[in-house]
Amino acid sequence: MQQQLGSAFADPLTDFSDRAYGQGNVSLGHSAVKVVRGRLSWMTGLLIGPGVLAMLGENDGPSMLSYAASGATYGFGFFVPFILLTFAAAYIVQEMAMRLGAVTGRGYGELVFQRFGRFWGWTSAGDLIVTNLVTLITEVIAIRLGMGFFGIPAWGAAACSIALVTVASWGGRYSRWERLSAGLAIFNLIFVAVAVFARPSAGDIVRSVAEWSPLPKAGAQAFLMMIVSNIGATVTPWMLFFQQSASVDKGLAIRDIRQGRLNTAIGAVLAAIAGCAALVAATPLFVHHVDMAQYLNGAGFAQALRPIIGTPGASLFALGLIEAGAVALLTISASSAYAVAEMTRVVGRSFDTSPADAPLFHATNVGMTLLAGLIVLIPGAPLMAISINANLLATILMPAALVFLLILSNDREIMGDHANRRVCNILGVSIAALVALAGTAYAVVGFLGALGLNLD
Repeated sequence: MQQQLGSAFADPLTDFSDRAYGQGNVSLGHSAVKVVRGRLSWMTGLLIGPGVLAMLGENDGPSMLSYAASGATYGFGFFVPFILLTFAAAYIVQEMAMRLGAVTGRGYGELVFQRFGRFWGWTSAGDLIVTNLVTLITEVIAIRLGMGFFGIPAWGAAACSIALVTVASWGGRYSRWERLSAGLAIFNLIFVAVAVFARPSAGDIVRSVAEWSPLPKAGAQAFLMMIVSNIGATVTPWMLFFQQSASVDKGLAIRDIRQGRLNTAIGAVLAAIAGCAALVAATPLFVHHVDMAQYLNGAGFAQALRPIIGTPGASLFALGLIEAGAVALLTISASSAYAVAEMTRVVGRSFDTSPADAPLFHATNVGMTLLAGLIVLIPGAPLMAISINANLLATILMPAALVFLLILSNDREIMGDHANRRVCNILGVSIAALVALAGTAYAVVGFLGALGLNLD
């Protein structure tokens, strides 16, 4: 095994730390100017980077709809602290992915391929592509729902989705793609404004976090579906592929691990705030006992909220869905492109390469969104069911990806002194076990319900 790994990692790693800090230009002359620029670049890196993009990208269309459905169905007593817990788990997982990329200089898919062989490499990549396609469909659905609130037809939403990814992919520079994604991602916090329109009780929210209200009295299958959907809204396989490969594409090295951790932590905090805000924004539907089934199969939250919080608040919710879907389109399609390029071992596997130099990478990036957009235009699709089940699929597939991640993060031959410490392993194993348990419990309860056993 040692000989096999030695040959797999024989090519030297490249240190791009100077580029990551923006200090590659030595012609500035004055050292003080260089120090200031270095500090500004370092501070900018805390707010713009793979960690923030992965976390806010995971606050995608189906995730925000899942949070809103939780608030509309159960209020915020149980699910606000639960969402905070899931984002804490997401940070632990994504920190490992970032550290793997910074130390090895290789993406997640490439490491799985080299460490576990072709079968598991192609299996993990195949699972990712299928899951990503389903998820990208839901992102276009979110954009369609948001634009539909303003009277834009479905074909217009699909065309805008495809155009966005195409324009972002055509720049030939990772920094340009990253800044475009980050510029859109910050608007995820628009859900905070929607929550303000909902006029929640601050005291009730604080108490729900401090006391963690008991489980709501609800049907077991429906409640477990919401639990699993919320887990799938924060901890998903595409995030591993994206953050690790994007960290390599950005040029993060060992010296940048601390910055990568802070970037990931900031992303987790911002995404948790936005996710909880989406849930709180929809709680008036719970208070007023609104039946969401009458609104576009349960997905038309903006329309349902308009009579309660007013047109401005509902409009912001619709804009939030558009933003959530747009950022996720960029990041999830990118994770597919990284995975396919790494698995096929092509030379061009970066946004720093033009479409002419990396045709497979850019074709996958744009092609996945194109296919998703065409599928969404099929009439009669159950929008809310597709959105919720996309998160369920991610939860089911996540335990296997976590096992690979833990094994790689503990491999001292490739990680050296940066391998997982004991606390990280305990938390990582616990997260993998809980995700697997949640998915299994939902499957068992669903199976028993299909047999006619009432568990409610």
